[in-house]
Amino acid sequence: MMNTDLRASQRLSGRASALALVVASGLGAAGMAQTAAAPAAAPEAAPQAAPARPEAIAINRIVVRGTQRIDQTTILSYLPIQPGDSVDASMLDIAVRTLSRTGLFADVQVGIQDGDLVVQIVENPIINQVIFEGNNAVREDKLREEVTIRPRGVYTRAKIQEDVGAIVELYRLSGRISATVTPKLVQLEQNRVDVVFEINEGPETGIQAITFMGNQVFSDSDLREVMVTKQSRWWRLFTKNDNYDPNRLEYDREQLRKFYTNRGYYDFRIVSGVAELLPDASAFGLTLTLEEGDRYNFGEIKVVTENDRLNTEFLQALLPIRTGDLYESDKIESAVDALTFAAGAAGYAFVEINPSYRADPETDTVNVTFNVREGQRVYVERINVVGNTRTIDPVIRRELMLTEGDAFNRALMERSRNNLRGLGFFKDVKIEETRGSAPDRSVVNVTVEEQPTGELSLGAGFSSVESFVINLGISERNFRGRGQNVLARVEWGSLRQQIDFRFTEPRFLNRDIRAGYDLFHTRYDFRDVSAYQYRSTGAGLRLTFPLNGYTSLSTRYFIREDEVMVPSNYCGSTSLGSRALCEQIGASLNSSVGYTLYVNRTNDPIRPTRGWNGSLRQDFAGVGGDVNYLKTEVEGAWYYGITPNWVVSLQGSGGYVSGWAGDPVRINDRFFKGGNSFRGFENAGMGPRDLRTRDALGGNFYAIGTIELTLPNGLPEEYGIKTSLFADVGTLGVLDDRYRLNSSGALDPNIVDNLGLRASAGLSVHWKSPMGPIRFDFSQILSREDYDRTETFRFSTSTQF
Repeated sequence: MMNTDLRASQRLSGRASALALVVASGLGAAGMAQTAAAPAAAPEAAPQAAPARPEAIAINRIVVRGTQRIDQTTILSYLPIQPGDSVDASMLDIAVRTLSRTGLFADVQVGIQDGDLVVQIVENPIINQVIFEGNNAVREDKLREEVTIRPRGVYTRAKIQEDVGAIVELYRLSGRISATVTPKLVQLEQNRVDVVFEINEGPETGIQAITFMGNQVFSDSDLREVMVTKQSRWWRLFTKNDNYDPNRLEYDREQLRKFYTNRGYYDFRIVSGVAELLPDASAFGLTLTLEEGDRYNFGEIKVVTENDRLNTEFLQALLPIRTGDLYESDKIESAVDALTFAAGAAGYAFVEINPSYRADPETDTVNVTFNVREGQRVYVERINVVGNTRTIDPVIRRELMLTEGDAFNRALMERSRNNLRGLGFFKDVKIEETRGSAPDRSVVNVTVEEQPTGELSLGAGFSSVESFVINLGISERNFRGRGQNVLARVEWGSLRQQIDFRFTEPRFLNRDIRAGYDLFHTRYDFRDVSAYQYRSTGAGLRLTFPLNGYTSLSTRYFIREDEVMVPSNYCGSTSLGSRALCEQIGASLNSSVGYTLYVNRTNDPIRPTRGWNGSLRQDFAGVGGDVNYLKTEVEGAWYYGITPNWVVSLQGSGGYVSGWAGDPVRINDRFFKGGNSFRGFENAGMGPRDLRTRDALGGNFYAIGTIELTLPNGLPEEYGIKTSLFADVGTLGVLDDRYRLNSSGALDPNIVDNLGLRASAGLSVHWKSPMGPIRFDFSQILSREDYDRTETFRFSTSTQF
């Protein structure tokens, strides 16, 4: 083997020597003979004669020489000359160029010898392996993603030079501006080579200082917070944003412009941006010169359309801008989005909205005119679905609010996207429209990216509530790609043991009806909080159908056998067991029907930042069986995103259950709150309690409200950590009189039951850890009853293996 420089190895690359062979083979000689004979035949005409051209020669056969691994038929297929063709020098030159462009040959020579076309080639070597040397800061797998050459591929100098540039660019983006890459070849037998990239990474070039000049309104520290690029400091161990990257600096310039223009500085501009490398080449110093200008307000706001098909007064009322408001560039974008959406909802898919500005420096106002070009009403010509490798087309198309032939409607298109995202089958969903075969036709392209929907899990978990849990489950949310949901699960923990099977068909009888059934057996151990155990075995049927695009109605029927069990010495004649438990020992048959009315007006089914949702749930027990009650629950939530990372949510819920036909409410049908449902209180830690036994008794009524603020924590998004501040307030109580009164009809002093206000506030941290999701709740109790059981810290985690 011999190690040589890349440039030395390719001195012959690209050489086309057709002319030499032509001259040597006789075609050139014939031409020369013609040129010499012409003056003797007609000497008087020599001044006017044109230069003689060589004659074309007919090719008898084609001979290929120099092949090693490439089949001759492959070379002949590229060659633009066939036996029997007549060729001249220009045709030979074309043949050389054609073969050279294939990238298979280091050298190509074509000539004519005794009527034969001779093709002499030197094949490019085959790459045996690609080796990186000297890389410490960048992993080898990242480098292999950047280069285009691969083992068993054909070596060309052009590809090597492209890969050198890609590696240098990768190092530049990682903050090593002085990195160099030298490609070398190791010659092997059988015309093979090893390609070696020798990398000199150089020092990491950080940012020593970011300095601003010309800023009067905002300080340097304020502006540094706006930029993604950060100054190099010892504590920035987990970020790469403190190195020099020209592309990132361009993004920072745009961020600064948005920062100023969103605060009224319409004519703000960055005069210059200079990056100076320190003498020791260890870091850069950045200096940005700004011109802030004056602060502007919005002046006259107008909407102008080409005709009356879109009402300008209605469109202007939709604008989030009013005369006299502080100028904010983001409001212009929001206004364009609002007008585009309104036009799309009216069926104009390709509306063009161009805002024009007229600034008045004397009054510091900006007049804005939104010029709307409506186009014509558009109809859906075709809907294309791509990217679904598993989910069948009908499952996707049935979620679309538009069908082929409908008038285009942007609002329905956005709702269709939310419907598809709400399925949970796809990692990403894009719906875009393009122009169809005619000006009034539109093609809707639905692009989905599948994600795993099935899970076979063997898991174990631990939490501050349930000491240990083992579960084995098989679930599939998109069974056979038809959208069917199947779940089979076995769970064994210190508080709960459960076996259940569920099946849901989303399109029952090919109609927009979701149907399913449940089979379950569950056992709960509540002896730590209420001295009883509970067992339930049963089955249920479910039907869900939409009332409109935002509202659905679910109906159900469940039948189950419930059993309440207490310790053997708990309810004796001399024991102090609570009547609320002792009267309910044994099994009962619960047969119930119910419904849930659900409304969702949020902007996103998974992570809403705008809108609200709510539900009303009622269950009526007594359709046969031994238990009679009516249970009602309501829930609602409202979301408001201040920014994408700052989201305020208000949530409220309440419930009431009452027996009928003289039946009291059994303990397993009452409400228990605390833990995840009311932070700061233990599971069943609030509400009615027996002071003698310390048993939680549950309540017939509850009301809980929550305000929560999701906020950024400054950690990189890849850490998967989210934080929120919360405040919970609510109450739980109202036992049946027979359990609050003693045998004489007076209130039992040992049974405490009031609707005292409970409240807590704190911090919740959600971490998507490598071991699974973990949640930490830090709570401060603001209001409680003396008999409540509270906690200031709570965590839960699960691990799959």
